[in-house]
Amino acid sequence: MAAKDRREELIAAAFRVMVRDGVVKTTTRAVVNEAKMPLGVFHYCFNSREELLQEVITRITDSGVAKARNVFEGEGDLGARIARSLYTFWEGVELSPGEHQVGYELTHYALRQEGFEDLARRQYAHYLEVHEQLLAEAAESAGITWTVPLPVLARYLNAVLDGVTLCWLADRNSENTREVLRLTGEHLMSLAAKDA
Repeated sequence: MAAKDRREELIAAAFRVMVRDGVVKTTTRAVVNEAKMPLGVFHYCFNSREELLQEVITRITDSGVAKARNVFEGEGDLGARIARSLYTFWEGVELSPGEHQVGYELTHYALRQEGFEDLARRQYAHYLEVHEQLLAEAAESAGITWTVPLPVLARYLNAVLDGVTLCWLADRNSENTREVLRLTGEHLMSLAAKDA
């Protein structure tokens, strides 16, 4: 098996272990056991456990973003595309709650572990960068300008999605969550000004 393929299998194995057992129990030994590989392969593919955790975070984020972007690029006015994008994100949460729980666990774990703090910073920097890109693409495709600076709007959107996801993981109230997403879409549209 090529090193690139082994690396991918270790990332997939790490994710499975995290969903099943939690981040704290996702040791390098647990990951290689899950992947049915010798321990030495891990050190051949990754410089550190932190590097592996960063890869898992990036994959979680990029997977959700790809789905939202595909929906967003479809037909319809900006409001309809924003609504579809938010609901697509939400369907992903409901279909894979373990994936989203792992995302939060990774953040808290990194903030508590000395030497891992930068992992949490990079995780949220990545989230904010992705939201900013999507909002910029939305403005360009719809011929609008956001009335709020993009970094602030990206942080707002990230905070809403984080909040509804964490709340839903605790209470599983999908009806109220979908209503919050509807309101979020309406609020975003109120911050869009048509270009002259």
